[in-house]
Amino acid sequence: MFTLNCRGKLLFAEYPQVMGIVNITPDSFYTGSTDPDDVIRIVDEMIVEGAAIIDIGGQSTKPGSTMISANEEMARVIPVLKKLTAAFTSTIFSIDTFYSSVAAAAVEAGASIVNDVSSGSIDAEMIRVVGKLQVPYIAMHMQGTPESMQKYPFYNDVVKDVLDFFIRKLDECKAAGITDVIVDPGFGFGKTSEHNYSLLKNLAVFEMLDRPILAGISRKGMVYRPLGVTAEHALNGTTALNMIALINGAQVLRVHDVKEACEAVKLYNIYKGCK
Repeated sequence: MFTLNCRGKLLFAEYPQVMGIVNITPDSFYTGSTDPDDVIRIVDEMIVEGAAIIDIGGQSTKPGSTMISANEEMARVIPVLKKLTAAFTSTIFSIDTFYSSVAAAAVEAGASIVNDVSSGSIDAEMIRVVGKLQVPYIAMHMQGTPESMQKYPFYNDVVKDVLDFFIRKLDECKAAGITDVIVDPGFGFGKTSEHNYSLLKNLAVFEMLDRPILAGISRKGMVYRPLGVTAEHALNGTTALNMIALINGAQVLRVHDVKEACEAVKLYNIYKGCK
């Protein structure tokens, strides 16, 4: 399906891959810890369960969250990342950040993918820096900032608008020398529930970009609000929507629950291989 060159570690993806979410934040509701020993245990479990990529983040990007500084984010993630990359030498780690300075420090500490929810809109240096780092880049669509994105989301046509955004963004990435780009429509980032489900239903449209598509649906409001549950009780709904995303073209699932996502991928592969 796709290949990524992660600083010499080649990821050959013949089928959809699972990215495990690890939040080094004090306010995370799930798989969150600031204790390195806890994080090592969490990551070890995710690797055993089948995660191909581990995504490390130190900044909350949930709706209404307030940004912390690059220095504070670095203080959270870099020491932990160094321990992780030393403990799991063959694992591919991504850094979830919108600061170019954090991205550079994380790559120096052993990360080999940059995952940017802002696609360079918060830090104008990000795309240039990633081009110099020569690592894969996950470009996500977000309307506004985490603090403001859910106040008044508006699109003329959400699928077309997001597609046009990626066409422009891919040109920008190419000009900066970024070879491997993964596109993420940004479920829940400046979108209403209707916008989210329209993107999910039309996810295959983004295949025309000829780039891997990442679906980050895990335990988000588009799952738990319609079901009348909380994020903590949204695993079943997440798995259902992850399967829809796979059928509609997602090649990477970014999830809190690796085991269940890998099971969904396994069943999808059987379904896909049938005549």
